[in-house]
Amino acid sequence: MRRILTFFLGSLLIGFSLILLPSKSWAYPFWAQQNYENPREATGKLVCANCHLAKMTTQVEVPQSVGADSVFKAAVKIPYKAGTEEIGADGSKVPLQVGAIVMLPDGFKLAPQDRWNENIKEETKGVYFTQYSEDKDNIILVGPLPGDQNKEIVFPILSPDPAINKDIHFGKYSINVGGNRGRGQVYPTGEKSNNSIFTASKSGEVISIEDGEDNSRSITIQSEEGELITETIPVGPNLLIKQGDLIEAGSPLTNDPNVGGFGQLDTEIVLQSPARVIGLIVFFAGVALTQILLVLKKKQVEKVQAAKGI
Repeated sequence: MRRILTFFLGSLLIGFSLILLPSKSWAYPFWAQQNYENPREATGKLVCANCHLAKMTTQVEVPQSVGADSVFKAAVKIPYKAGTEEIGADGSKVPLQVGAIVMLPDGFKLAPQDRWNENIKEETKGVYFTQYSEDKDNIILVGPLPGDQNKEIVFPILSPDPAINKDIHFGKYSINVGGNRGRGQVYPTGEKSNNSIFTASKSGEVISIEDGEDNSRSITIQSEEGELITETIPVGPNLLIKQGDLIEAGSPLTNDPNVGGFGQLDTEIVLQSPARVIGLIVFFAGVALTQILLVLKKKQVEKVQAAKGI
């Protein structure tokens, strides 16, 4: 009874903390889910790239072909240098986190846990999978997760069975994959995060740099026309300018603190019919047998010709 009560109170505490104190890093995937019915735009770009502007390599490994109603693995690799840290929302150094999205063809979905083998269970330990929306179980999200332990994320996938679902056919299908490491450079509201480079909006002279209460900095620039422009720099990025500097419009005021990036790619998989494989094997066997019979027939003809002295 004590164990059940402890579990209930712990679950209640976690639930209230998620509702009352949501993490911004958790909010980004939900923002995309709420604002985009489909995370892949007409141009082919995944909407994650709207906030994560920097680009980095993402890799994926999937089988060349799979059978109907079978479980296979899609391994998304998100490489980066071990021990890399970025700045958090409060300006402190924090470890990089990673996330991934896999857009499967219609009919493919996350394999139920009762069909995971021991190898898959071991490779997915500590990973929580969510589907993009209630009606899109073929789009799977993961993250954010600690990056150092999750540079490769394994997605256990269940292939459809055309014998059951008549809308599915054997053939080649496309899979879209995205992998991210680190925080974004733009908030969903369109404002820059502190994980971005800040530039001057106008040319002029830096006449003052003042510290704010939240450790932000206000830079006042007097333009060539005498106008005073205030640039607010959040805590985190390091200033590259000082009072009295003359700067040009578009020139950087801070360094670029971002060390992460987003990458996407497309790959293909074949939903293979056993009958086609058997037919191909029978065809190859027939061709081999025909070649053998032709060789034997040629030897027989040569013997007959030799006996007749031809």
